[in-house]
Amino acid sequence: MIDRLDTIEERYNKINELLSDPEIVTDIKKLTELSKEQSGLEETVTTYREYKDIKQQIKDLKDMAKDDDADIREMAEMELEELQPKIPELEDKLELLLVPKDPNDEKNVIVEIRGAAGGDEANIFAGDLYRMYSRYAELMGWKIELMDAVENEGGGFTQIEFVISGDHVYSHMKYESGAHRVQRVPATESQGRIHTSTATVLVMPEAEEVDVEIHMNDIRVDTFCSSGPGGQSVNTTKSAVRLTHEPTGLVVSCQDGKSQHENKDRALKVLRARIFDKIEQERLEKEGAERQSKVGTGSRSEKIRTYNYPQNRVTDHRIGFTIQQLDRVVEGKLEPIIEALINEDQKRKLAGEKEV
Repeated sequence: MIDRLDTIEERYNKINELLSDPEIVTDIKKLTELSKEQSGLEETVTTYREYKDIKQQIKDLKDMAKDDDADIREMAEMELEELQPKIPELEDKLELLLVPKDPNDEKNVIVEIRGAAGGDEANIFAGDLYRMYSRYAELMGWKIELMDAVENEGGGFTQIEFVISGDHVYSHMKYESGAHRVQRVPATESQGRIHTSTATVLVMPEAEEVDVEIHMNDIRVDTFCSSGPGGQSVNTTKSAVRLTHEPTGLVVSCQDGKSQHENKDRALKVLRARIFDKIEQERLEKEGAERQSKVGTGSRSEKIRTYNYPQNRVTDHRIGFTIQQLDRVVEGKLEPIIEALINEDQKRKLAGEKEV
């Protein structure tokens, strides 16, 4: 472990040197890459330096504990009692910090929610999930920007797409991709029977231009009038935009902006994220063994969580985690579930590291 930490510290020092190099300063792409790498290493290096400092202090105190002066020996022993427990704590922290990080953890996310099985109730549930994530973002101090929404006449959304921006959004939201299942009595159910419906969630890291290069001559741009529930036109100007990326066949629409230009910019942001996500999925499929060590596959078809209203229960099936606080969860208090997922993911990655 120490050898790896020494290598990381050397790299961190080298990056500091490179960031003051005039050639690097004028190369925005390289400067951005190095700054991100430096930021990713900073906590590990700071913790390692604290660890080395305490180890040195303990060594010095052990020498002082052999002093002829009884007062000096007593003082040294008292300080040793205080410092020695910090070593295993820091070693545990360093072990976690050495687990390979997801390079996307600090990114903003683009979230797409679709009503799936269950007709109107599935679309209503998609709306409930959107509200849950909106409240969660608010509690976390993040910002939400609506990109596109297709409302359902019976309530909720057949599809809704939005951006969440803030600090380390992807590191928390990445576990939400998959099929979410709800069990409850729909408002339209006259016999009081419990129905099961599903909505799918897709969470993609927001890609920057340095991550994905898009050539505009590869994109077909179509404009149309934006529409409301049931497909009726809500304006007579062609402000809505549909982009088709011909090399991949990916299609993105955006109609919630105030102008065609704004909708085009938003659609490009989503398209870039979709292309980036496609590249990431292909990479992860090649790294199958590493992917299996993670919590879930991120596939939309994977049933990840059940929201049982009659029992006020939420169960995350990937880690067998159950909490009897559905009423709090749907109000955005997702942190107990997210923390459990992060802890399990780290535990599995640590186990994988130790096996290598």
